Amino acid sequence: MHRDQSCSSPRTPRARQRRRSNEIPSEIIRSDGSQLLLVDDQFKYRSMWVRAHSSLWMLVGVAAAIYLGHLYICAMVVVVQIFMASELFNLLRIVHQDRRLPRFRLLNWHFFFTAMLYVYGRILRQQLVKTVTSDKFFYRLVSSLIKYQMAICYFLYIAGFVWFILSLKKKTYKYQFGQYAWTHMILIVVFTQSAFIVANIFEGIFWFLFPALLIAVNDVAAYFFGFFFGKTPLIKLSPKKTWEGFIGASVATMIASFTFANILGSFQWLTCPRKDLSTGWLQCDLDPHFMPEYYSLPRLISFWFPWKEVAILPVQWHALWLGLFASIIAPFGGFFASGFKRAFKIKDFGASIPGHGGFTDRMDCQMVMAVFVYIYHQSFVVPEDYSVDMFLDQITRNLSFEEQQALYGKLGQILSEGHFI
Repeated sequence: MHRDQSCSSPRTPRARQRRRSNEIPSEIIRSDGSQLLLVDDQFKYRSMWVRAHSSLWMLVGVAAAIYLGHLYICAMVVVVQIFMASELFNLLRIVHQDRRLPRFRLLNWHFFFTAMLYVYGRILRQQLVKTVTSDKFFYRLVSSLIKYQMAICYFLYIAGFVWFILSLKKKTYKYQFGQYAWTHMILIVVFTQSAFIVANIFEGIFWFLFPALLIAVNDVAAYFFGFFFGKTPLIKLSPKKTWEGFIGASVATMIASFTFANILGSFQWLTCPRKDLSTGWLQCDLDPHFMPEYYSLPRLISFWFPWKEVAILPVQWHALWLGLFASIIAPFGGFFASGFKRAFKIKDFGASIPGHGGFTDRMDCQMVMAVFVYIYHQSFVVPEDYSVDMFLDQITRNLSFEEQQALYGKLGQILSEGHFI
């Protein structure tokens, strides 16, 4: 009788605690006062296998996009953005409210693609012009679209705004305005940060691939160091994170940053910037940051070893700063996401990637890293060089096709007559 009663009371605090144990590992206090994380070994190894299998498929997909070139990497980023937006849209979705509001989901995607047109139009407009300069009709079409792009995006947004106002219904005002604000927050989080990823890609695949590898190395190293040596919890927002994993991952990331920068910097097709929207591998004048500099080794080393000097790429010194950021600051993007998920009482943002959760779970640190890489690259790597191409680009930006032809014809006449300083 007592056994039946105990089985018929599943809502006791102890039972609720058992149900939550699969989300947050339990902790015990050792005799010295420190905490030790307890994890079911069988579940832990199975989870590691699923995670490794999914990571392999993601690695294959990313490698294929990188091999195909800049545009395919950008397309991959756009697909990831769509998945992230979908996961975040569904986070606060109330199904029975949506059923009362037909086509309300479509309004969210209207704002999403309007933001996509605005952001990528601003980033890619120069590449578009340089791609169609050989065709007069397409040059005029693209020039007109670029000139009025801001106006087009504004009126698309206003159309969505009017659509939202007309769709308001009684007893759903709070839900609709909440979704409206949530949609704009998603646009800021997803586009403001991921737009920097696309900007980095056109500066050279290196500036996309290298920081992404650093985040991946840091994530994998933290997982394995924490898996085998983790004992001391790092932060309450993410109970599975340990100090051992954090420190071990930091050391591994710094070593990887100096090594990977040398390896990736040796491939010209990774370092060349893309100036148009054509496909295929690039060839360009080698950037000084990727030209090796030779340093003489100390006599003690050269006495015992055959090497007299070592070649180091200047970009490797920059890589150390990127590695430092990736190992110390970028993980806080993951901690922020963990706190966000705890606020909404969810384990993952989605289930698109087995063992990893959703795309948002994988991109939290990548977003933070991409913004830093762009700012660092523009501030400390790109030289202040005012080239002829830059001046011509500024002069001809607002000229029509005929005016540009006349300008270049006049310049050619001046050069042919020798009227130059």
